[in-house]
Amino acid sequence: MADMATTTQPPPPAPPGDHDDPPGDRGGTHRHIAGATGIMMALILTSRVLGLVRDRVIAGRFGQGYETDIYNAAFTIPDLLFFLIAGGALSSAFIPVFTEHIATGKERDAWRIFSVVASVMTLVVTAFILLGELFTPTLVIWTNPGYSPDKVAATVPLTRILLPAQLCFFLGGLMMGTLNARGQFLAPGLGPVIYNLGIILGGLFLTRRFGVAGLCWGALSGAIIGNLALQWFMVRRTGGRFITKGLRQYWRHPGVLKVWKLMLPVILGLALPQVSTIVNKMFAASLGDGPQSALMNANRLMQVPLGIFAQATAIAIFPTLAAQAARKEMAQLRRTANFGIRSILFLTVPSSLLMVVLALPIVQLILHTGRFQDAEAHMAATALIYYSLGIFAWSAHAIIARGFYAMQDSRTPVLVGTGVTLIFIPLNWLLMRWMSYGGLALATSIAATIHMLTMLILLRNRLHGIEGGRLLTSVGRIVLASIVTALVCRVVRDFVQHGLTTRVGMSVTAQAFVTLSVCLLVSMAVYGAMAVVLQMEEWRQLRRRFRRGDA
Repeated sequence: MADMATTTQPPPPAPPGDHDDPPGDRGGTHRHIAGATGIMMALILTSRVLGLVRDRVIAGRFGQGYETDIYNAAFTIPDLLFFLIAGGALSSAFIPVFTEHIATGKERDAWRIFSVVASVMTLVVTAFILLGELFTPTLVIWTNPGYSPDKVAATVPLTRILLPAQLCFFLGGLMMGTLNARGQFLAPGLGPVIYNLGIILGGLFLTRRFGVAGLCWGALSGAIIGNLALQWFMVRRTGGRFITKGLRQYWRHPGVLKVWKLMLPVILGLALPQVSTIVNKMFAASLGDGPQSALMNANRLMQVPLGIFAQATAIAIFPTLAAQAARKEMAQLRRTANFGIRSILFLTVPSSLLMVVLALPIVQLILHTGRFQDAEAHMAATALIYYSLGIFAWSAHAIIARGFYAMQDSRTPVLVGTGVTLIFIPLNWLLMRWMSYGGLALATSIAATIHMLTMLILLRNRLHGIEGGRLLTSVGRIVLASIVTALVCRVVRDFVQHGLTTRVGMSVTAQAFVTLSVCLLVSMAVYGAMAVVLQMEEWRQLRRRFRRGDA
């Protein structure tokens, strides 16, 4: 890992009139981040909406029980493979090295690194896929310890369908990283959209013939088209290339060796963000039919604001962080990290509390159809309440972790994640005994908060400060505004639901839609008013972005 120059001096003051714009930049860096974030938010919003349509199709067709349990369990082994091998190589190792070479004018070397990493890791991932196909029954038993023999037997063929998709995700992820590093966000954002479309079409048409396996075939098709074929087409179209000539002589290129060095801690570590849902599923497997699917339904609903706000901001801000780290602009790096954390908390702290208050109508609106009825809705809503408590923590972690990755430090996030995971696993057991499946969701939120705070302290130490006074002031105002907003939302929710219960013939879905529409409109107005009263910087920044047309 390259040593990064740091300074103990505070960053120079911002120019009057725009406290978020770094000196000498006239706001260019943050306007670029805001513009990229806007693109990513639109694309991720599209993907998340399609994800909700996907979940409604699955809920209507299969409900929330045996069939959805085996469908969700089928993703456990493929997801574990991606998180520990493919995902680690992408998020913590390859992109910072590739970006460093692009930022310093060494583009041909950047593509050589891409070509070597893609070639070697394709062989590695393919080998793991083949091993997974061979030992699927044993792996399913290990990852679902409470499953009956017939449930294991039903999960095995679904897992075997999904395993090859991980190669598409890995290669597609590398190509998305190269596109993001060069400011191209459209094709990477379309990948998940096409993937969700594949599952939706599989649910609508293939399940009639293949049952729940039709969803898996749809997922595999979406991965091939959206994550592999589309990304390679766009890489080629924008000037990217896969270099084959003399490839072997670059296997010991310094950039390639740096990728392997950065990737090793991730392969050896079990970090919380990667394995939390897998651990939840493993514990829930012993609770009978339904709880495992309820947790996954709730988790996917919780991922909507997490994806729209946190994922979009993190993806957009990462190339800027990586470029600033590569140029050793540590004052700018501190300011950009502070800006990202404050911005994401401004959006996700109220989201956390509002989803707690509105958990049941959210579930009813999205999933209440076909075989998914009241009992299933209350089960998923209970899990959603406890998952939602951690939305702000997961979101802030997405920004904080990228601060380390930008400095090509993959060791610290993995060590912290592994340490918190060692707490998380027994916490699952303890809270499950006390609160059943709701305790598993609560354990996730508690661990996420511990993880985020630990990472923030370490990033502050690494950067020799992160403008902590400014951050604490913002957080205090955000929390106060969010609590007031949530209290008002609850009063409005109870009032609207009481009025709707007297309406004869109004469906559950329609009642949920009216409740959510009224509550969200009132909540947005209240939160905006509180932001103005409390003079929150993030609100002023958001208004400036819209006036400039940058958001």
